[in-house]
Amino acid sequence: MIQGALNIKKLLGAMHRLDASDLHIKVGIPPTYRIGGELRPIEADPVSEDEADHLLDPLLSEVQKKKFDETGDLDFAWHIDDGEGGGDRFRINLLRSGNHTHAAVRRVKAEIPSYADLRLPPVYSKIVNAQREGLVLIVGVTGCGKSSTLAAMVDEVNATRPVNIITIEDPVEYRFTPKQAIISQREIGIDVTDFHEALRHVVRQDPDVIFIGEMRDQETVLSAIQAAETGHLVFGTLHTADTMGAFGRMLEFFPQDERAFVRNSLASTLKAICAQRLVPANPELGGSKVVPAVEVLLTSPTVRELIRDERDSDLPAVIGTSGSEGMISFTQHLAELVEKEWISAQVAQEYAPNRDMLNSILKGVEVKAQSLVGRIKG
Repeated sequence: MIQGALNIKKLLGAMHRLDASDLHIKVGIPPTYRIGGELRPIEADPVSEDEADHLLDPLLSEVQKKKFDETGDLDFAWHIDDGEGGGDRFRINLLRSGNHTHAAVRRVKAEIPSYADLRLPPVYSKIVNAQREGLVLIVGVTGCGKSSTLAAMVDEVNATRPVNIITIEDPVEYRFTPKQAIISQREIGIDVTDFHEALRHVVRQDPDVIFIGEMRDQETVLSAIQAAETGHLVFGTLHTADTMGAFGRMLEFFPQDERAFVRNSLASTLKAICAQRLVPANPELGGSKVVPAVEVLLTSPTVRELIRDERDSDLPAVIGTSGSEGMISFTQHLAELVEKEWISAQVAQEYAPNRDMLNSILKGVEVKAQSLVGRIKG
């Protein structure tokens, strides 16, 4: 068991040196890192059944071991205190497969990233500065950087406002240091039994800002909306690919006869939905090998009306024609990333929801660039 503890700590510590985002432990293959988006096994023997079942034991409490034995799934966080992991935290998921333990580890860098670090557009800061109450959602598929984006936004509130922030996370990923704000971070399974219990009591804890790690069921969504309705600023994440899909994702938690009520509440409380996906960066960019392409929906009278009238399918058109308000579509942002030379036109083509629009925008950019060169030469 001592050897196992040394092995897992070395594996976690190596993630900092290799700049690996993930580590996978599975029976029958060597431990495998994800580096720059690609899976790379280490030079070692395949993990045996016994090694897989006990490698992470030293990281678990008795309560966590019992929960995993009962359910076959466990999420928890771990931190190496001796500097071997560069101060990074690790989000770990254990799962049972073939009656043996497998693990997926996500590395969370110790420093809370800035918008510049994440290469996010200025509208994210504008959203934070403009809102004192309401609901702000960060959406995207697993692994697209939602947690990092939300941490940057919450930390801006922390740095600029004397407010009480309460987070509810499973597990806690980034540790916030109080600046102007005071903060309580509650971890599911350690500080409170579940999201429902935490949200039941949160409004009695005098919060100004509530950060919900994931909105995953009807009670969580309803609690978030109610907190936003009563004057709190609520941040949350959803697993959905784009802004339009966020509405379907939230509404599917409710029976049909309650959805009109939920729509009306969302129309009143929703302030912004920011969707993101990671796309391959140009090698010359340096730093991360991926950059976020984003889509931002801000509520306006038109948007609120569309939400109430169940006209979600019209929202992309509103986003695409409301650039002056700060909204931006995935296609528009991909074109901006090409213009900045952060990604290639080929990558933009691959990820663009509307290739014709992308080509039209890029041609416009090319014509402007040629015109500028002509004026300089002249």
